[in-house]
Amino acid sequence: MTSELLRLKEVMHRLRSPGGCPWDAEQTHESLLKYLLEESYEYSEAVIEGDRVSMREELGDVLLQVYFHSAIAEEDLEDPFTLEDVAAGIADKLIRRHPHVFTDSEVTFDDVLENWEKQKREEKGRTSATDGVPMAQPAMALAAKVIYRADKYGYSLPVAHPVTISGDTDESQLGEILLGILDQAQKLGIDAEVALRSATKRYIDAIHAHEAETGATDSTL
Repeated sequence: MTSELLRLKEVMHRLRSPGGCPWDAEQTHESLLKYLLEESYEYSEAVIEGDRVSMREELGDVLLQVYFHSAIAEEDLEDPFTLEDVAAGIADKLIRRHPHVFTDSEVTFDDVLENWEKQKREEKGRTSATDGVPMAQPAMALAAKVIYRADKYGYSLPVAHPVTISGDTDESQLGEILLGILDQAQKLGIDAEVALRSATKRYIDAIHAHEAETGATDSTL
């Protein structure tokens, strides 16, 4: 571990130790979740705006959350883990999921993406297209992920298309269409976030029904 990363770890433990900061000492994994999300959004905004000064600062705030959660985890009496365990786990995962880099395997770009998804399914014992999808994420991201998963699993499930976009629609035009839909929803007093999340949950139910009916599992892919 480099000197600055080690210094950050020592600072974090000092804040959590007796005689440190009362607020930091009282924090839990649960109480910190909102800050992790907030810092992630702030970093995303800095990237979008191309503000490299803010990127460095906000990325530091995200890094703090990793150290903070690791410090709390290390204090757990029943199932402790350390920052070193976290780093080892992700390093091992990266090596395992990149055989084309760490072995003699030769693959295409598409093979890389397919192998990544396949190894995730095998490692986690996933048997459904929706396994491992974070349901708490924003509705737009959730919907996109669920549709992507259904497609990767080869499911042909209908999705309603009240507004059809042409094949030459670009990102800017799609943005205007989505903005227009949100504007209409606002005028009708409809919460678009709730509406999309509800529709996505119905789509997830359709996926589960399809899997139950066909016996589709990871092993059949």
